[in-house]
Amino acid sequence: MKVIAIGRNYAEHAHELHNPVPEKPVIFLKPDTAILKNNRDFYYPDFTQNIHYEAEIVLGICKEGKHVSRKFAHTYYDTVGLGIDFTARDIQQQHKEKSLPWELAKAFDGSAPVSTLRPKDTFGDVYNISFRLDKNGKTVQEGNTKDLIFSFEDIIVFVSQYITLRKGDLIFTGTPAGVGPVSIGDYLEGFIGAERMLHLHVK
Repeated sequence: MKVIAIGRNYAEHAHELHNPVPEKPVIFLKPDTAILKNNRDFYYPDFTQNIHYEAEIVLGICKEGKHVSRKFAHTYYDTVGLGIDFTARDIQQQHKEKSLPWELAKAFDGSAPVSTLRPKDTFGDVYNISFRLDKNGKTVQEGNTKDLIFSFEDIIVFVSQYITLRKGDLIFTGTPAGVGPVSIGDYLEGFIGAERMLHLHVK
């Protein structure tokens, strides 16, 4: 299992970080050790002083695919959930300044909390999924998949040109505007619509 994550897939998020809106999907990977399930606590690592939350809709890949055609791309995921892409923003900035990869800022242990995935049919129109993240009872991020720059099918087609998709892989599809820092003691809750999908304490 691997996590394939998409950066800058909501225009307002790209703008808030003063990044250009991409012409092609921006891809990075997280290892399976990044995945945090079952609402387990997130332990703040000691190598960073600036962890940010990034709430994202997550796709569950259901079969192997390489060079997937757009016509069939929608058949390669069958479940949807919610995740958080924790990012060490200070490390990311240092690496961006030196044109280095982002992995140390994005792929560390526990950096990808994810909810239980539900059959995608239960969400109705997958391009009208509203989601949000609350921090200590206050909403800090709100998004809707209608605002994606690159659709789920775009992502699957693009990624599969370079990386074979395998059953069980997860795709984090990008975060909307509103990202911000977390501190030890914070409590995060993620929702799709009115349903709470995940929650965790920062320790």
